[in-house]
Amino acid sequence: MTTPPGTRPDGRGSGAPGARGSGGSGGSGSGGPGPVGGGRARRRVVDDSAPPRFFVSDLDGAPRWVGGLLAGLQAALLSLLVVVLPAVAAYVATSAAPATSGIPWTRAVEVGAGLWLLAHGVPLTDAPSVTLVPLGLTALALFGCYASARRSGYATRSAFGAGVGAYVGVLLVVGLATGVPLLHVGIGLLAGAVVASLGLGAGLLRRPEAPRFRDVVEPVRSRLPEPVAHGVAAGTTALATLVLLAAVLATLWVVAGRGAIADVVASLRLDAVGGIVLAVAELAYAPTLVLWALAWLAGPGFAVGTGTSFAVGEVQAGAVPAVPLLGALPAPDVTGGVLLAVPVVTLLAGAASAAVLRRRLVTERALDAPVAGLVSAAVAGLGTLVLAALSRGGIGPGRMTELGPQPVLVALAVAAGVALGSLLVLLPGDRHVRAAVAGAVRRAWAAVTGAARRG
Repeated sequence: MTTPPGTRPDGRGSGAPGARGSGGSGGSGSGGPGPVGGGRARRRVVDDSAPPRFFVSDLDGAPRWVGGLLAGLQAALLSLLVVVLPAVAAYVATSAAPATSGIPWTRAVEVGAGLWLLAHGVPLTDAPSVTLVPLGLTALALFGCYASARRSGYATRSAFGAGVGAYVGVLLVVGLATGVPLLHVGIGLLAGAVVASLGLGAGLLRRPEAPRFRDVVEPVRSRLPEPVAHGVAAGTTALATLVLLAAVLATLWVVAGRGAIADVVASLRLDAVGGIVLAVAELAYAPTLVLWALAWLAGPGFAVGTGTSFAVGEVQAGAVPAVPLLGALPAPDVTGGVLLAVPVVTLLAGAASAAVLRRRLVTERALDAPVAGLVSAAVAGLGTLVLAALSRGGIGPGRMTELGPQPVLVALAVAAGVALGSLLVLLPGDRHVRAAVAGAVRRAWAAVTGAARRG
């Protein structure tokens, strides 16, 4: 049996294209593509008018607040498990030890849950004097909220509210399940709402369908006078600069005190599991050390126990617990001399932020520049007050109930330094201020000369 020309033995066309523009059996017309042959990919038509995928729910038409609800639940449960699972693992690793005989594994879950609640400002149930917040765990919870919202949330008010409600709901359930007093549960709910709002809000604003942050805050900013709005931005910049410098200083403390830290670790004689637990605890309180360094830079310093003081003017160490991180604290001889000039960094931070502010602020009156400088100082001071309060607490009874800085003193020191630095930069360079000062000098001189003539 013979095969017709242009046909394969299997009955399919050979797919050989005809001559271009000849209308041959293999072509589809002048210059047009030929038919789809064997092994060639099919052509698909994409409808560009279709709405973007992020406007469609991944939950088969579920309301968008459901995505926010799941994001809040995911963030709360993941940050909780990050603390609880290591506690359970440590229990399993030490379950054969005589000291842990008769202790159920649920006790490890309670300890992990208590530490998670402590990261939200809730004192430990079995040790009410332990109130120093592990800010590292708080930062971990913040990041969990941010990542969950950015990945699976929707940038709507309903999704944001549902996410915050879900996070706070998990915190309420955990607090009641572990027997936390209602007053402390209320503190935790407030702190949890703040953590969830900041983290979920930041994550939702990074979604593709979200508006820009500038557009979100524009209704509030538009109601503020220009000097106030620019002062808020400058104060935030000054505070961020000081926190960055404090992080560098804390790192230098750790490097300089590595010998003392190693001695403390060696004296504890920990096994592998104990070493891992200690390392996690040290990381959880590393941000606290940074905020203590901020208080030291500002001048007032901080305390590690009643009757102690670590400041640029004096160091009264006293007896401190055998905690490796405390080995990084300044030694008694690290005080006085040129270190008394360290608080000048607050002035420099204010001056640097004011230099940026001066290029953006368009003044119309002589009061605009002073108002902007004072607002920046107030914002930096209030931010420092919050950070210093977060880094203050206790780790045990007796003299260990007082750790950290005095928030009000540190805030006032930062505000004063930022105000002085800002005004030194803003006032001389503002033409309205110069004109007002020149006018006041002329009027005073005229008054003096007039009085002299009359006399």
